[in-house]
Amino acid sequence: MRGRLHEIIFEADTAAGKAFDLVLVWCIVVSISVVVIDSVAVIHQNYGRLLHRIEWFFTILFTLEYLLRLFCVRRPLRYATSFFRVVDLLAILPSYVSLLVPGSHSLLTIRLLQVLRIFRVLKLSQYLSEARVLISALKASQRKISVFLLAVFAIVVIIGSIMYSIEGEAHGFSDIPTSIYWAIVTLTTVGYGDISPQTPLGKALAPLVMILGYGIIAVPTGIVGAEITR
Repeated sequence: MRGRLHEIIFEADTAAGKAFDLVLVWCIVVSISVVVIDSVAVIHQNYGRLLHRIEWFFTILFTLEYLLRLFCVRRPLRYATSFFRVVDLLAILPSYVSLLVPGSHSLLTIRLLQVLRIFRVLKLSQYLSEARVLISALKASQRKISVFLLAVFAIVVIIGSIMYSIEGEAHGFSDIPTSIYWAIVTLTTVGYGDISPQTPLGKALAPLVMILGYGIIAVPTGIVGAEITR
């Protein structure tokens, strides 16, 4: 029986294995959809009880699947500590925790981690080697990017201090931290618009900060790109 279950659960080349993976993918998609839909206040008020039952159905289903996987492998403890098994465990724990800790029902959003299981089910884990290339490039660029971020931090502090001196409290720049916040928002070209310069000198400085932001954003891209090429 263990061999047969192992063939169905782990071997996707067989007809039973393909059917199992297909059902599992749909269960993941539906269970995540239920969690997302239940977060809408109107839907939760009208269909909360039904959605709660559906959540428990999938919790029990995924729990059985988790236990069957441990039953099929030779080294259950080693298998349980693998990345995807930890994801599976985190996906089902919130429902059981909610029975012991009232108010922890919101932890069900952790079930969104089940999206990662689709990588395993659809055999996309082979592409993780490409991700390792990006991680290696980021590690190699770590010092350069750290120096760059320190320089950016110094720039926003200087710009924020200058803008505080120019605009002052009368125009919304009540203190230097608020002015630094404006400098970061402007430098990153986000532009929330909650604070904006009103004086001619402040308006002249703002475009320079915006243009500087475009140049600064390109720097880390070039650093990481150079390491990938190397």
